[in-house]
Amino acid sequence: MTAASRAMTQLVSWPDLAEARPSCGTGRALRSARAEIAHFHSDRTADLHLTAGKIRRFEDNLRGSSAIRLLPDSHWVTIHLECNADIDLLLTLASVALQAHQQWLDTGDASAARCNDRHGGRAREVR
Repeated sequence: MTAASRAMTQLVSWPDLAEARPSCGTGRALRSARAEIAHFHSDRTADLHLTAGKIRRFEDNLRGSSAIRLLPDSHWVTIHLECNADIDLLLTLASVALQAHQQWLDTGDASAARCNDRHGGRAREVR
């Protein structure tokens, strides 16, 4: 079982998350009642809809993780899943994302809904 499969299995068991069709059309997605929360595009990566506010709040910590990739102007973070610690990181950040979306006002900003797989390409990664 891949790291992404293990993470997906754990997250889909959460009462606030359900498997859904990804809006980007690629892979598998999880959503809450309010928003898409995670997209699994491969056996080794997941995009998490953390929100712009939470990314700003934790930016220094996110940049310090070798498992995290940030893209400019994206409300999503990409997490590389290679070991149990990466899965634990994803689960922790998924909890933060769920809390953020409970407080987040829908501004109708379509760019916020685009995961990193469809958000300008990985070549624009911020370091």
